[in-house]
Amino acid sequence: MYLELNDICKSFGSGETLVQVLHDVSLGLEKGELCVLLGPSGSGKSTLLNIIGGIEDADSGQITIRGDRMENMKEKELSLYRRKHLGYVFQSYNLIPNLTVRENIEVGAFLSEDPLDVDTLLKELGLWDHRDKIPNQLSGGQQQRTSIGRAIVKNPDVLLCDEPTGALDYNTSKDILKLIEEVNQKYRSTVVLVTHNDALKDMADRVIRLKDGHILSDTRNETKIPAADLEW
Repeated sequence: MYLELNDICKSFGSGETLVQVLHDVSLGLEKGELCVLLGPSGSGKSTLLNIIGGIEDADSGQITIRGDRMENMKEKELSLYRRKHLGYVFQSYNLIPNLTVRENIEVGAFLSEDPLDVDTLLKELGLWDHRDKIPNQLSGGQQQRTSIGRAIVKNPDVLLCDEPTGALDYNTSKDILKLIEEVNQKYRSTVVLVTHNDALKDMADRVIRLKDGHILSDTRNETKIPAADLEW
């Protein structure tokens, strides 16, 4: 397995306020798979994504990526791993407000030893005509495209997407999902996409359903539906 999680547990608070968010979660993903983590709000899917990305620590359990166990990495090694191998796309975009579209994407390029060409990426993302605008001059979809550009310009091994269409309208959401699909197919990044939208499961190779911190099911789609054909 390219990415493997074994018996991951996570809680927040202590004593009477202790809340167990993840209960012995185990899963494995192959290189290049597009995986949808599906579940309602509070199911633990975003926490699990943050643990995969090294943003949060698990209380117990093991995470192995490309044969490297994350708990064996010191903070400097973990920071370097996140910088070199992981790309993040968030619902809230998290763009730097006083930088242009090009400059926001270049921030990601500076973090990589083998970045993609920024000009080519701007054109592929449909952002070439907006490259000199700052975020507050962009639509929500254009901001999310910029966020995706910043993540994938690093040419990451793993692309983590936390509700990437949650703040977008239907048509723009479809465009963003098509873009994530194209990134997965063209660059063979392993994609983990968190969502509460049940329709998105049909575009995935793997569908993992979470509820109350437990994996309810882990299934593979024998036939995928292209993102452009999804309806909800």
